[in-house]
Amino acid sequence: MQLLGGLSGEKFLSQFWQKKPLLVRNAITNFKGMLQAPELFALSLRDDVESRLVCRRRGAWHMQQGPFSRTQIARLPKSGWTLLVQGLNLELPEADALLRRFRFLPYARLDDVMVSYAAAGGGVGPHFDSYDVFLLQGPGRRRWSVGKQREPELDPKAPLRVLRNFRAEKEWLLEPGDMLYLPPGWAHDGVALEPCFTYSIGFRAPSDQEVAREFLAFLQDRVAFDGTYADRGAKPQRRPAEVPKRMVRQAAVVARRIRWRVRDVARFLGEYLSAPKPQIVFSRPRSPLSPARFAALCRARGLRLDLRTRMLFREREFFVNGERVEPPGRLRRFLARLADERVLPPGERLPQPLLGLLHDWYLAGWLRIGERHE
Repeated sequence: MQLLGGLSGEKFLSQFWQKKPLLVRNAITNFKGMLQAPELFALSLRDDVESRLVCRRRGAWHMQQGPFSRTQIARLPKSGWTLLVQGLNLELPEADALLRRFRFLPYARLDDVMVSYAAAGGGVGPHFDSYDVFLLQGPGRRRWSVGKQREPELDPKAPLRVLRNFRAEKEWLLEPGDMLYLPPGWAHDGVALEPCFTYSIGFRAPSDQEVAREFLAFLQDRVAFDGTYADRGAKPQRRPAEVPKRMVRQAAVVARRIRWRVRDVARFLGEYLSAPKPQIVFSRPRSPLSPARFAALCRARGLRLDLRTRMLFREREFFVNGERVEPPGRLRRFLARLADERVLPPGERLPQPLLGLLHDWYLAGWLRIGERHE
C-alpha cells in the first residue's frame, strides 16, 4: 500500500499504530491538494464550519475562533499565521475520499479531515494530541520536528495547548504528497517554509470520562422504575436539616437496581459514534421525489450517503446519524454494503421495504441520488 510506504494495513497496525511515528515519502503521487486558498478563506466565513486562526506576535501566541469576516482575512499579514478549518470531508467529496483511504481502520474511529493553510513561518506551536493523526503535505513545504516528551509542560499564557519546553528528537522536511503518522502523545511542531497546505486525518479517541458520562445520559431515557419513597413508621426528626439515613439507604437500593448488558453498551456506542456534530445541518430536497420516482432513479443512477452522514452497524443493528434501525434479515446485506462503501450502484434490485426506508432517509437529507458527488 503506497499510502503506508509499502506496508500492508496489518503490518502498519502491528509495527507502528499507537507505537511510533512513520514518515512516508510520496504517499500520494502528484498530490496537488483539494482546494485553493480563496476557497479555504470562503469556508472560514461560514458559521456552520469550524475554523480557527493562530498567529504569533512578539513571542506570544494568539488564537481567534471563526467565522471570520472578509476584512479580517484581507488584513492578514504576509507571514506568521495559520488558518485551520475542520471537517473538510463534510464539504468536499475529494476530502471524504481521502478519509476513506484509511478504511483499514474502523469508521467508528475516523473523525475528520482538517486542513491548515499557513503563511511562511506559520504554525500552531509545539504540541501533542491525545489521538492518532496522519499529516499529509499539500502544496508548499513544511518542516516538522517530533519528539516524545517525558514531562510535558504547557505554556500557561498560550490560548492553545503549546508545550513550554519542547525537545525535538527528529526533523523532517515534508513536500507535496509526503505523509507523517504520529501516535497519541508524540509532540510535534510544524513550521511552514512558504505558503503551504497540510491535511490532517484525525481519529476519534473518546476519553473514559466522556464515554461514562454519555452512557449515563443514554441510560437515563431507558430507566423506568415503579415505586415512590415512603417512610411509614418514621420517628420525629431531631435535626430537621439532616438528610435521613433511611432515605439514603432507599436511594442506594434504587441505584443498585440499575442494570445494563453488553448489548446496551453496543447500542449506545452505535448511536453515539454515528451522531453528527452539533453544527451539522442536513439539506432536505427542495422538490422531493415520490417513492415510485425515487425507486426508479435508484435503479437507474444508484444512490450515495450524504457527505455528512455517519453510518455504522453491529450484528443486526444499523446506526445512521445517531438513530438505530433493526431491519429484517434480507435487507441487512444491502445496508451493510451501503455503510461500508457509502454507495449502492445502479442496477440493483432493491427490496420494496428497503426502498421505503431509504426514501425516508432521502427526505431527511441523509442520502442522495446518483453514485457520484456532483
